[in-house]
Amino acid sequence: MSPASAPKPTLITSARKRRSLDTDERRTRYLWTMALRVVCFLAATVTPLPWNLILLVAAAVLPTIAVMLANAIDLRREPEPELDTQEPLDLLALPSSEIVGGSVEEEPR
Repeated sequence: MSPASAPKPTLITSARKRRSLDTDERRTRYLWTMALRVVCFLAATVTPLPWNLILLVAAAVLPTIAVMLANAIDLRREPEPELDTQEPLDLLALPSSEIVGGSVEEEPR
């Protein structure tokens, strides 16, 4: 059975993603933004005057954007519970008018 067609496990918690996964995503986002900054610096050295000023301003602003994207945004979300479609939803609870009879037996101490 391929992983794509395998049934998903039932979600029994509202735990968020591991913190290490979130850190990896933020680190990757920061590195891509700083790589774009390097490209702006290199492109500014070979472009004519009006364009190289725009590229230099972009290279000066990108570190601030990179830090804001890496630190200020927490992308961890609570996972959405998936309903198990194998069981009918109307059979999950007893009807409110039904009373279950019984007695309480105390155990000797």
